[in-house]
Amino acid sequence: MTQKQTSALISIKGTTLTEEEKSIIKNISPIGFTFFNRNIENKKQLKELTETIKNILERDDIIFAVDQEGGRVRRLREPEFRGYTGQETIGRLYTEVSKETAQRATYLHAALISQDLRECGLNLNYAPVADIIHPDTSVVIKSRCFSSNAEITTQLSSIMIKTYIANGIIPCIKHLPGHGRAEVDPHLQLPRISSSLSELETDFFPFKELSTITPCGMSAHIVLEKVDSKAPITLSPVGIKTIIRETIGFDGFLISDSIDMNALSGTIAERAQRALEAGCDAYCYCGGKTEELKTLAGINASLSPRSEKRLKKLKKILKHKISRFESYEEYQTIIGKITPYEESYDATEVLSLMEKASKHA
Repeated sequence: MTQKQTSALISIKGTTLTEEEKSIIKNISPIGFTFFNRNIENKKQLKELTETIKNILERDDIIFAVDQEGGRVRRLREPEFRGYTGQETIGRLYTEVSKETAQRATYLHAALISQDLRECGLNLNYAPVADIIHPDTSVVIKSRCFSSNAEITTQLSSIMIKTYIANGIIPCIKHLPGHGRAEVDPHLQLPRISSSLSELETDFFPFKELSTITPCGMSAHIVLEKVDSKAPITLSPVGIKTIIRETIGFDGFLISDSIDMNALSGTIAERAQRALEAGCDAYCYCGGKTEELKTLAGINASLSPRSEKRLKKLKKILKHKISRFESYEEYQTIIGKITPYEESYDATEVLSLMEKASKHA
């Protein structure tokens, strides 16, 4: 009998599974896995890794997720994989070239990435970013957003969501209920936002408009002081219920942002438990550390009936087939020559870099 899956999206240490990891993931029985640069060598290796995990868990419906936004946040990297620009570049096409050009670029961006993911056995992309750019938006998020204009952000996010779904890839919109006003990086510290709810309506707008077509979303590690002055949204029952579920009207599958970030406090197991108790349908653990995975195997992470219902909707998307393969050359023509990014600041891997530095200090 197949073990019942739990509300966990976890990660592993390397490009293959150790015997200890095989035992741990059996104990956790997660709904899925998130892959990072450390897990990816090439297409063949990644496909083999997903098949190995399916065999271990004896399930074919496992979620295999990745951050392939484009720009600085892309786990499938050149030269093994095709290059993609960041959302801000696409958003500028809207105002500097034409609406139609930006819309076509957005469609091609999502369609081509869908092809890349399917080829490697991946089926969920943590995209699009529907946050709004503000004057003081943190560098961690700014180039990953489409625009400072909520209407443009909504239009282009909608195209991206629909394109991923049509191609059998689950889109995960982020970061609910809006990360654009955060002036610090949640990987490093907890952003606090003092804006009034009326001011935050601009940030909520894209998520509200997209709530009916979006099957999956990611919570933000931000404190909205006018909602809950103590807990970040990810760990706030009142924040998730009143803002994400009620004000925005999002009824999709809600995944926490990475519980490894310094914005959260407590042990990894405590953070995961609090995220689930606050109302997230699943927690996302990205560290891949064996000892932390062992502690996660011991928490109560049963899927609630409501979460199971939302998860079933996600898995229906996986049945969709790619009906048309698009031209990467056309995408390049619109965007311009894609140059591999050489930025050292990676929004998700920054904690790993800090940890390595501290060990050698």
